[in-house]
Amino acid sequence: MDMSQELKKILDDKDITTVFQPIVSLKDGSIIGYEALTRGPKNSALYSPEKLFTAAEQLNKLWDLECLCRSKAIEKASSIDTDKLLFLNVNPLILKDEKFRKGFTKEFLKKYNMYPESIIFELTERTCIKDYKSFRATLDNYLEEGYKIAIDDAGAGYSGLKMISETKPHYIKMDIDLIRDIHKDSFKQNLIKMLVDLADNTNMKLIAEGIEVEEELIKLIELGVTAGQGYFIQRPSDLLLNIEEDVKKTIIKYHKQYKRNFCLYSNNFIGQIARKDIAFNINIPCIKLKEIFDTTDITGVCIVENDIPVGLIMKHSLDSILATQYGLSIFLKRSANLVMEPNPLILDYNTPVSDASNAAMERKDKNLYDYIIVTKDSKYFGIVTVKRLLQFTTTLERNYAKELNPLTGLPGNILIENRLKDILSCNGNFCVLYFDLDNFKVYNDNYGFENGDKIIKFTANLIQKHVNYGSNYNNFVGHIGGDDFIAIIDEAYDDCRNLCERIIGEFDKKILDFFNDKDKENSYIIATDRKGQKDIFDITSISIAGIYGDFYSFTNSNDIAKYTSSIKKIVKGLRHSNYRINMLK
Repeated sequence: MDMSQELKKILDDKDITTVFQPIVSLKDGSIIGYEALTRGPKNSALYSPEKLFTAAEQLNKLWDLECLCRSKAIEKASSIDTDKLLFLNVNPLILKDEKFRKGFTKEFLKKYNMYPESIIFELTERTCIKDYKSFRATLDNYLEEGYKIAIDDAGAGYSGLKMISETKPHYIKMDIDLIRDIHKDSFKQNLIKMLVDLADNTNMKLIAEGIEVEEELIKLIELGVTAGQGYFIQRPSDLLLNIEEDVKKTIIKYHKQYKRNFCLYSNNFIGQIARKDIAFNINIPCIKLKEIFDTTDITGVCIVENDIPVGLIMKHSLDSILATQYGLSIFLKRSANLVMEPNPLILDYNTPVSDASNAAMERKDKNLYDYIIVTKDSKYFGIVTVKRLLQFTTTLERNYAKELNPLTGLPGNILIENRLKDILSCNGNFCVLYFDLDNFKVYNDNYGFENGDKIIKFTANLIQKHVNYGSNYNNFVGHIGGDDFIAIIDEAYDDCRNLCERIIGEFDKKILDFFNDKDKENSYIIATDRKGQKDIFDITSISIAGIYGDFYSFTNSNDIAKYTSSIKKIVKGLRHSNYRINMLK
């Protein structure tokens, strides 16, 4: 039987198999949703989805096949929990087709106990989109109805930055080739770090596809990727399966281990400034909401379904709709889902306030002052107004600025103390480094305080440059005072040693620029000591005393300082620049 006859028989007999692969949170292993995947008949040349869809495209039967796949997937997924999402693969070019729209009416979905809010159109590009303006208009129609968008295979084929930029999807699914051996490839890791930052700042979520080994899973958790799917987590199945308990425990274990990536910034979460306004069910009539807006100070409400946010209605938006020619007669007695914003900004309780502020400012102008919805464990928790967010961030910035050292602009002692408290409460290994300049007082006495300040600034910039070299946002540099500095490093032990060697190497080379030719040539200064006697002093050098390990054995930051001081005495007893890092047992 040739391919044409084989495909015709498959379509006539509706002989395809739908399987589901779970997409899970890389925080706690919970199921976010399922991707519906299609297989041809077993023992058929068109069993594999690649061959099946290639044949359909070549024989101009792509619409027929995709229609069959979607209807089968929706019918088979009718038992899916209402808080789970169904990811359906869709070719972008068929979104405009009227037959496609009819296949996704609310009435059609209700037959299978589903709603638009639970459907994710996973855009899989087999051909290049040429008219993004028209495509965007089509997408907006679906978004207004409550559907969400995912970009599939990001990093492969046409699914590049332009596709992401033009569609602004809710989910980005990273291609399997980008995920394969991620634990061995530093370039891929840096690429994913950039995508994580992009997602955090734009309210998108990253999903890693094709996780096949535990090492890949662990690295993705460390990098802060939101969710994942793949054979290691769960193979596709005819049933809507949960994942194995061992896999779930692995995810929870490594998320806790790398939780410090967020722990160091845990002082200010968006959830901490949320207002616990009441949320309303999706079926509440608009007339009730108008009464609330007209009789209270509330200017917006979250719309929920089974305690999960599905939309937002702001007073000014409702007033605008009702003020149209037939607005009152059409909408006043109808349910809120007809007028709500289906894609509001929804953030988890533990989102840092700085990230929340960035995400809020990235919204369209018309939505800029809409409420921010806050969830906890995926359920509605409260709202944050833009006014409250701005007031809070302004206060934070003002208070933070007060605690910066006026000479170097680095965090001072109060902020250092807070950061040391953070590492005492975080799991995992850190490195605390204390920096002290040797023979700096002699330099000040001979060259003056103005030049001494230049060395202080040079040292501050040098430490900052090398500590931030790896783009690890958890790393921290503080200025204790005078010529004393501190760094808190969230990296491996060998990386911390290399960091010290790089700092010393550059310091010893560039410190000579601050001395006159004679002292530079001699490599020493002839100066008066504290007893009034002339003596020879080495050129200013830097001593670094460090501790590496889990800081659970320390009671408070003073204990850390005392232990590091004992190491510093040993290092300062050596000539020239040196470092020592003690491993905690």
